[in-house]
Amino acid sequence: MRLDDFDNSINVEDQRGGGGSRMGGPGGKIGCGSLVIALIGALVFGINPLQTLGTLQGMQEAAGPVAAPQAGPQGRSSLAESCSANAFSRESCNALASLNKTWEPLFRKAGIDFSAPKLVFYARNGQSGCGAAQSAMGPFYCPPDHGIYIDTDFFTEMERQMQAGGDFARAYVMAHEYGHHIQNLVGTSDQVNQAQRRNPPMANRLSVKLELQADCYAGVWAARNKDRIEPGDIEEGLTAAHQIGDDTLMASAGRTPVEASFTHGSSAQRMAWLRKGLETGNEDVCDTFADKGAWGNNPAQR
Repeated sequence: MRLDDFDNSINVEDQRGGGGSRMGGPGGKIGCGSLVIALIGALVFGINPLQTLGTLQGMQEAAGPVAAPQAGPQGRSSLAESCSANAFSRESCNALASLNKTWEPLFRKAGIDFSAPKLVFYARNGQSGCGAAQSAMGPFYCPPDHGIYIDTDFFTEMERQMQAGGDFARAYVMAHEYGHHIQNLVGTSDQVNQAQRRNPPMANRLSVKLELQADCYAGVWAARNKDRIEPGDIEEGLTAAHQIGDDTLMASAGRTPVEASFTHGSSAQRMAWLRKGLETGNEDVCDTFADKGAWGNNPAQR
């Protein structure tokens, strides 16, 4: 995918090498959404995403909204240095800039306040407004500090362990996490969290609906930048969506796929909702909560 180079409008924090510095634009205000998103790569690393969700959610409830720690002058990196640390860092920064430019006008048109998320790079271990960040958790979004957290080594593991390589596959991961930011801004995440508390047996199903909506939002972003898409990109994205489906991840980890324990959706569901966003470029079609197909059926059959 041919994205423009990032500019100074993006907000990036770099915790690699003990930096923890913030740079770039002024960044978004601290949010108050109370759902911590289950993490995209959890199952392939043997982590129970429900356990991760509960742990981080408990940390958030105990601590309340907090800003990420600021580093002193030493260890502070420039935006250019952080985004150019490696090829994956640059891709992530380029994707963030494109995502901001795509979604901000849509929020403005809808009359909804918009604040851009920050992108946080860390290596192996870091800190977020939701507690500790660990590379085994995979990329994740933290609602309290509006942060998309990435250890770029994950992209190497995604290619080697999940056979889901390619620049568009990596952009899809960024766009999916950005989708959670959108849900946080419009209140969807908080509504889901409240519904999960009121009806615990529905918690997993609601989590799936949330994740599939983020997949659809990722497709909408790509569709609105279709002039940047290159041959093979769509296939890369759909392959990635397939490889991170709950059933595929469970099978890869030697576990029998059990639909009742899904938290992100099956491979077929994830591909279908990403494709739906790609084909329409319309965020309004991403209402997975109104669609019974978000749980167990192909949305194309609605």
